[in-house]
Amino acid sequence: MTMNTRTLGTTGPQVSALGLGCMGMSGMYGDADRAESIATVHAALDAGVTLLDTGDFYGMGHNELLIGEALRSAPAAHRDNALLSVKFGALRDPDGGWGGVDGRPAAVKNFAAYSLQRLGVDHLDVYRLARLDPDVPIEETVGAVAELVEKGWVRHIGLSEVGAETIRRAAATAPIADLQIEYALISRGPEKEILPTLRELGIAVTAYGVLSRGLLSGSVSADQRFAATDFRAHSPRFQGGNLRHNLGLVDSLRRIAEEKGATVAQIAIAWVLSRGEDIVPLVGARTRERLNEALGALDVTLTEADLTAIEAAVPADAVAGERYAPAQMAMLDSER
Repeated sequence: MTMNTRTLGTTGPQVSALGLGCMGMSGMYGDADRAESIATVHAALDAGVTLLDTGDFYGMGHNELLIGEALRSAPAAHRDNALLSVKFGALRDPDGGWGGVDGRPAAVKNFAAYSLQRLGVDHLDVYRLARLDPDVPIEETVGAVAELVEKGWVRHIGLSEVGAETIRRAAATAPIADLQIEYALISRGPEKEILPTLRELGIAVTAYGVLSRGLLSGSVSADQRFAATDFRAHSPRFQGGNLRHNLGLVDSLRRIAEEKGATVAQIAIAWVLSRGEDIVPLVGARTRERLNEALGALDVTLTEADLTAIEAAVPADAVAGERYAPAQMAMLDSER
């Protein structure tokens, strides 16, 4: 297939219209099959997906090692086309707990050194702080990444889950390629202030959570039980009455999908694609089957009538529950 491309802002690289988010391959949604994960990365590269997204704290380094293995075993042409987007700064402990965020310049360079080693590459294509460090000015963190750019270890600077004021301060410090933020039919917060700011400054969006942790995949049921290690076991949107309400939205979307000859997931992805050429959805496929379904969204054309029907079925403020538990919501500069 021929993959459409989009550009990450006015200063960033050209990437595939869909990116592959690899976090789920390292246990965030329950156990994942290593061989199938690597096969999925290979299938994505073969389909023309060039943007691979990871974080050094996903599985405490597991995800970077996995991607490194997948790249080493991929055909050379595919390996050379891969663009790595890496998040850093989140602190973990051996029990998997969270210990805050470290955006100090010395820590930035330390994190980068380990990521380069685990991934087995000589540079990182886009490098970004996962969450704003409240104790370190964003200018210092971005300035440290800019030094890595000057030395060739990083190609482009990204941001993650920050608000309009922080975006402006970062962009005044160094060129910013993109902001990574949750953006989906039921996560519309960025539309109010963040998206207009990004467009004013020529910064793109890499949108994660486009299927809302699987909620918009059409595969979640009201009586589903999640393992304690599964993010969704603690997500407000997947609890009790919230889940039942949200699945009602999915049912409304399913009717539109059936009329289009598509799946719920494909409609949800196509909707994000329709929001602008400056937005690149990240699909968190862990299997080749899910990847193929996601790629099918590229063939879905949404008319104005379709978009109106989708907005009526899933209004912007219709979702029940916050997108994270309270402690994690408190870490989001984008929600302030």
